[in-house]
Amino acid sequence: MLAQEDYLADRALSTAVYLASVLGQPLLLEGEAGVGKTEVARALAGATGARLIRLQCHEGIDLHQALYDWDYQRQLLAIRAAEGGLAPGGGLYSREFLIPRPLLEALEHEGPVVLLIDEVDRADDEFEAFLLEFLSDFQVTIPELGTVTASGRPLVVLTSNRTRELHDALKRRCLYHWIDYPSVEREAEIVRARLPEAPEAIALRVCAAVGRLRAEELYKLPGVGETIAWARALLALGDDDLTQTLGVALKVKEDIERVQERRVLEGV
Repeated sequence: MLAQEDYLADRALSTAVYLASVLGQPLLLEGEAGVGKTEVARALAGATGARLIRLQCHEGIDLHQALYDWDYQRQLLAIRAAEGGLAPGGGLYSREFLIPRPLLEALEHEGPVVLLIDEVDRADDEFEAFLLEFLSDFQVTIPELGTVTASGRPLVVLTSNRTRELHDALKRRCLYHWIDYPSVEREAEIVRARLPEAPEAIALRVCAAVGRLRAEELYKLPGVGETIAWARALLALGDDDLTQTLGVALKVKEDIERVQERRVLEGV
């Protein structure tokens, strides 16, 4: 099913995704940036016909950004209307003024849902503790409205680039899988799946070049997305000069200079 969405998963990842679906447990995917963790959730939603709801975590994220917020502008207008004798029917803290954020959307959505909690390692400990409670019960309490329980249990995929270690309590709640960079041959298959118009020679050459780059000590190693973009760039140019298009794969000036000085791509 994932392959039909052009996501080529190995047997171990396919098994982890299957178990998460069957057992109803969240799936925690860790790995370097760019190995395709987020794409697992996208492909899973596409393969099952589920709605993909994404919560992008970041430093300082709070419950109002993840769960719900109130439409303060409309509440202010309602107050002004009330002063003129037009009071809001349900009060200022009714569903009329509630803005659902991704977690609440996932709870209330009618039908299958894949909830992607992306880069959870970027959130702080307090938010991680809230997620643990959320994933345990799949319900939340809104003080002004009461408790909201999931109409159907969403399939949850959490991703982490491992910029910090997640707490054991959250890990125990989840199934776990580490996604590594693919082999050159596997990555060439991915390029062919995403770019069927790409000649075999370009797919293999780009993947071999990316393999060499990942063997270097660089600030930012290229991910699978950069590999596909590099092959697409060579197709667009009608040229196979890797050194002139190095900026498609590498995004740090010092990395490009290092690769050029050491002639890393020579002979590829």
